[in-house]
This record gives sequence, C-alpha cells and structure tokens, in this order.
Amino acid sequence: MEEFEVWVEKYRPRTLDEVVGQDEIVQRLKGYVRQKNIPHLLFSGPPGTGKTATAIALTRDLFSDVWRDNFIELNASDERGIDVVRSKIKEFARTAPIGGVPFKIIFLDEADALTADAQAALRRTMEMFSKSCRFILSCNYLSRIIEPIQSRCAIFKFRPIAREAMRKKLLEICEKEKVKITEDGLETLIQISGGDFRKAINALQGAAASGEVVDAEVIYQITATARPEEIGKLIEVALSGKFMEARSMLEKLMVHYGMSGEDVVNQLFREIVSMKIDEKLKVLLVDKLGEIDFRLTEGANEKIQLEAYLAFLASLK
Repeated sequence: MEEFEVWVEKYRPRTLDEVVGQDEIVQRLKGYVRQKNIPHLLFSGPPGTGKTATAIALTRDLFSDVWRDNFIELNASDERGIDVVRSKIKEFARTAPIGGVPFKIIFLDEADALTADAQAALRRTMEMFSKSCRFILSCNYLSRIIEPIQSRCAIFKFRPIAREAMRKKLLEICEKEKVKITEDGLETLIQISGGDFRKAINALQGAAASGEVVDAEVIYQITATARPEEIGKLIEVALSGKFMEARSMLEKLMVHYGMSGEDVVNQLFREIVSMKIDEKLKVLLVDKLGEIDFRLTEGANEKIQLEAYLAFLASLK
C-alpha cells in the first residue's frame, strides 16, 4: 500500500469506460463525446454514486491532454453567494477554449446549495455564454434546483451503485492493494455503504490499515455501525417491557462502536422496516422514530432522546 494515498482519488475513473455502476448514463454521454458536442447537463443522485467522477471523465474524453485548460470545478457548498456566479464563472466563460472542441466546461458541484438569487444569476449566465461554454451541475436533491435551470439542462439521474458492480470493483481494489478480505467482510462493507461507493472505499482503506485481514467485525468498528442482529435484539428487549435492560444494551452499543445518536436512529429505522412484526405496530414505531430524528437535528440531547424512544417501546407492552 502506498503511504498516505487516498484510495478514493487513486481509483477515480479517468475515462467514461472506467465509471462503475452507471452503464445507461455512460452510454448516453459517449454519444455526446462522439459528436464532440454536449448540452448543459444536470447530474442528480445520492452521494458517492459517481457524479463528480463522471463529469471529469467526460471532460477527459472530450479534450484529452488539454482537459485541464478547458475545465473548471467550483463547489457551491463553499461558495454560495451570487458573487461567485457573477465573477468566477463569467471570467472563465469569457475566455476561448483550447483544442478542437468549440466550448469549455464549467462543473458546479453541489449546485443545490446555491441560493435562489445565485441560481437565477446562473440561469442568465448559462444563456449568455452557451456558445463558448457548457455547464455541468451536480446535486443531491433535484427539487432544490429552480425550474428555469432544469429546463435548460439534460437531466441524468444517478442511482446507488448496484451490489454486483460494487463487489467487482472492491475485489479489484483489494487485489491491487494486496488486501485480504473475508466474504463476510465484503458483504458487510457492501451492505453498510448502501450504494455509496466513496463510503465503501474509504471504509475499506481504514479497515485495511487496522489489521492484516479485513472481516465483518473490523468493518463494523471502522464505520461505527452495530450488527443488525444487535439492533434487532435491542428493539425486542424494549418491546418486551424491559426498559432498564434495553437502556444498558444501548449504552454498550454506543460505547463499543462509537455510534452517534443519528447513527443509532438510522440503524433502528432500517431494522424496524425489515422486522416481521404487525404492520400497524411498524407504522407506530417508525412514526415515533421520525419524531426523535427531528429532535436530534434540532439539537436535543441524543442520549435522552434515544432513551425516551426505548421508554416508548417499553410502554407499548
């Protein structure tokens, strides 16, 4: 293993052919590359599904060696104001492209973090410089992008990475990095990542650095995730009316795995949904858990809120 190297960057796709798990999108984009022309693009989808990697791979395929001279990447989370749209983007869009392609590319990551005013200014900028510049916008939530921008873009919706595609790529990385991973470790890694490839690779690198063999237990420790059966047991004990025992189990889980309140809520939700219990009871448990989640996001004490949820489960007895 190469010291201090971040695997996410090391294994970032260099061309569209290397993009994993988004075959339909890749085929459509290859058509644009063959024509040497693209419209404004809008990539939407969950984190870690390849939006940024695909934008850079598309640019590399279009411009080859001079892609850096014709590409600029801005992150709207850092630069949220209207001034960025009016200065950086306009300054770059006014300069002529280099190479055989008659336009440059501006990639605006996390565009849904832009204010409404900034998006309105961006819409006008896209109109003014459409001949010399193409925009690629990426976002997690398409609904947060104003309609005038959506109507000016070809929209590509990225899906969570499929299990088989992720499995194949993770095994390839393990082989190249000489990492020994067990079958249960690999399955756990895929399950915990939830289709987020970046999360999977980061967890794999962290687990590989902690020991010679990567197994399920190491993955759970690295990702601060409890085993599903332990969460299931916690719910069962609480529902049986044993509040103090459930409270003790919760404390052990949070200390052992280093879980935050949000982590516990997310795992409780996944476990409740998959449990074989009465449908009406399931609705009641999820509804109450949603209330706890809201309180946590508003800054409430996580220990008190989680114990209050266990008390609610125990009271159902």
